[in-house]
Amino acid sequence: MTLDVLPPDQTATIAAVEGETALTSRMRAMGLRVGREVMVVRRSRRGGPLQVRVGSTDLIIRPREARLVRLRARPADGR
Repeated sequence: MTLDVLPPDQTATIAAVEGETALTSRMRAMGLRVGREVMVVRRSRRGGPLQVRVGSTDLIIRPREARLVRLRARPADGR
């Protein structure tokens, strides 16, 4: 699963951040790192940017960048 398809208010763990070195470095600097939990807060209409939360930080990212963030879904019991 990738971040662009994560349903709002569902939490998942980042498994990988793919893409060019400069882009992945920028995404890591924003907090999108392997092992961190991430949640989609809301989506813009018509395929616009997503508001995502990593820890206590909210970010606005483009869907094409969100597709580069691979996720591991959390088990239903939250463990």
